[in-house]
Amino acid sequence: MLSYTLHGQPTALPPLLIAHGLFGSGRNWGVIARRLGETRQVVAVDMRNHAGSFWAESHGYNDLAADLAGVIEATGGRADVLGHSMGGKAAMMLALTHPERVNRLVVADIAPVAYPHSQSHLIAAMRGLDLTGVTARGEADRRLAATVEDAGTRAFLLQSLDLKADPPRWRLNLDLLEAEMDRITGWPAVSGRFDGPTLFLTGALSTYVLPDYRPAIKALFPAARFAKLPGAGHWLHADRPREFEAAVAMFLG
Repeated sequence: MLSYTLHGQPTALPPLLIAHGLFGSGRNWGVIARRLGETRQVVAVDMRNHAGSFWAESHGYNDLAADLAGVIEATGGRADVLGHSMGGKAAMMLALTHPERVNRLVVADIAPVAYPHSQSHLIAAMRGLDLTGVTARGEADRRLAATVEDAGTRAFLLQSLDLKADPPRWRLNLDLLEAEMDRITGWPAVSGRFDGPTLFLTGALSTYVLPDYRPAIKALFPAARFAKLPGAGHWLHADRPREFEAAVAMFLG
């Protein structure tokens, strides 16, 4: 079973399950989860090979979808589902393979397609970070800046660094995630479709969900609607948190 955190109390509305992206954790969604938890129960999971959840020998989207289905079964049996990036692909696969578990679906800045990019360079940067004598996140950030130029990316990655461990360690299964990178950035052949209400919410500055991908989206999610957040990139929930929260709440409400 995945590790997860509950926010809010059960209400007449279905619970909302949140699935984070690659290198993330449920904790990344804490503020948004708490605010959405004012009207319903929110379940913020740690995906396998991340944060507080178990490490496994595979990281395919059928695996991730089955993990999410197990959490939903344990927390009410049916839920609204929100997934970002890798978590968005897992959420899509969940809806396609376990539609009885999904009420409404929000897919944040990802499409059901294979992407040509790899995030292995970030794994190399994390693996190569000298953690000798590091006791403060600021020092880790200074050292990581030698290989990761963007401050926002460094701040995001360092949320998965456990400085309380002796010695400090990454709370990520880096070797497995590197080995499975092609599956993470890819998208498996899948049949079927999810006919429930679906929102593809993207950042206006992001290139992850292009107009060319709409036929593939509509083939699997015929009820899909599309919306963009102005001024937001791929990490749209971090770039425009209040606007993101409002868009999600409106769709789910």
